[in-house]
Amino acid sequence: MLLSPLDQFRILPILSGSIGSFDISFTNSALILLIALGSFLFLGFLFVSPSLYLSVEDGTFLVPNNRWFLLIENLYSAISGLIFDNVGPKGQAYFPFVFVIFVFVLQSNLIGLIPYSFTVTSHIIVTFSLALIVFIGVNIIGVNIHGVHFLSIFLPAGTALPLAFLIVPIEVVSFVAKPVSLSVRLFANMMAGHTLLKVIAGFAWSMMKAGGFLFFAHVLPLIILFLLVGLELGVAIIQAYVFTVLTCIYLNDSINLH
Repeated sequence: MLLSPLDQFRILPILSGSIGSFDISFTNSALILLIALGSFLFLGFLFVSPSLYLSVEDGTFLVPNNRWFLLIENLYSAISGLIFDNVGPKGQAYFPFVFVIFVFVLQSNLIGLIPYSFTVTSHIIVTFSLALIVFIGVNIIGVNIHGVHFLSIFLPAGTALPLAFLIVPIEVVSFVAKPVSLSVRLFANMMAGHTLLKVIAGFAWSMMKAGGFLFFAHVLPLIILFLLVGLELGVAIIQAYVFTVLTCIYLNDSINLH
């Protein structure tokens, strides 16, 4: 009997344990999160490792001598340019925050494409936690920069007083909805894509087991599956990019207000 396409999203314990009524089991989700964290730290190690550089004669400059480092350097430049385009020069101070968000989401998405792994970003609790971190972080930045004047974000400059009674509630709802929309967008796209892959794979397997003409015809859904894997790879990268762009937009709203 074929498993449900949604079974791939089940959180399963690897090491069970509890303290009183609290479950402290080590799950497949926790394992993937640790792998994502470990790979990020590994990238950081590569970025500062002296073995990846060639020193110029006078020792003044360091030149990368590794193609892997060039990839990391291009990623660094891309995120830096993204912040500059959406936030401006003031946003460069928050580059580490945005860079970590992008790399972590990207790694979590890509790890989820490995067969028999687990996609942590397909769970709303993970994406909402990330979105909540971003939401709280940019608001702390806004309050730290503008103080009480930060509340003007709910009332655009030049708004007539009669319109304020309409605009302020709308702005408040829009403001509170930011972490929800940010988390649901990532969660829904990753879950829908992986579910579709499992449905097509299950369909191809059923055709192959049926035998006869269907055994040969199952090649067609396999070709579609191969194409969808490439599409899902693009979605994983794009969703990490979109999450980061929206983070920059929220950061810009907090720094520059309206």
